[in-house]
Amino acid sequence: MDYKIVFFDIDGTITHDKDGSISIKTKEAIKALKNKGLRVVAATGRPLSMCKEINELGIDTFITANGAYVKHDQTIIHKVPMDNKNIQEVLEFASIANQDLSFFTEEFSMNGVKDPETLKALKETLSLNEYPTIDHLIYNQEVYLMCLYANDKTVEKYIQKFPHLTFKRWHPFVLNVLQEEVSKSLAILKVLQYFDIDKSEAIAFGDGENDIDMLELVGLGIAMGNGNENLKEVADFVTKKSSEDGIDFALKKFGII
Repeated sequence: MDYKIVFFDIDGTITHDKDGSISIKTKEAIKALKNKGLRVVAATGRPLSMCKEINELGIDTFITANGAYVKHDQTIIHKVPMDNKNIQEVLEFASIANQDLSFFTEEFSMNGVKDPETLKALKETLSLNEYPTIDHLIYNQEVYLMCLYANDKTVEKYIQKFPHLTFKRWHPFVLNVLQEEVSKSLAILKVLQYFDIDKSEAIAFGDGENDIDMLELVGLGIAMGNGNENLKEVADFVTKKSSEDGIDFALKKFGII
């Protein structure tokens, strides 16, 4: 198959699954893809402001906020801004209930509640070791994604309070708060349309629950060895861990580079 585009999750896929570094072999593999004329896209739960080190690898197309905001160079391909009233109502409810919320613009901020479980989740999903800044006027901005940090029992209260919103779990302690569907696969379709590439000509690498739909969509879906077990079940191939240069291994195995 003559593949034309490769989508990479970032945390636990491009980055080392333990220390968050990017190996020399991974950097060289991405460079080799670009040298062969393939388009390379980052598809991540991160906000755009946290993708600078990935941009330095030569990647200039980003699916961010789990698919809610997509940008190629300076062109916005796709965005799903939330209604400001919904943001304010959820924010007020979370403040009373003492629950963590995060907000994705091109930047990343939170509401200032500090649960140790949330910090653990921030480390696992965004490689953050500390809480981000607090934006007290977040509902005045264009927010593309809001995340709730909570267990299932707590989420039930939100479902009852906000029946018009969808709470979609993608990590044991993190949920997307959605007023309309957001996913990496929907964002990928927008990118493929923008570049006039068929989904059969695409490859995707991922490690998490929020990568399942992405791997199912493309022509070749590759799960990292350190990946989620549900993801591995839908993958066409399970490569080595990101800490073992799994991207380089898979691309060479399939003769892509």
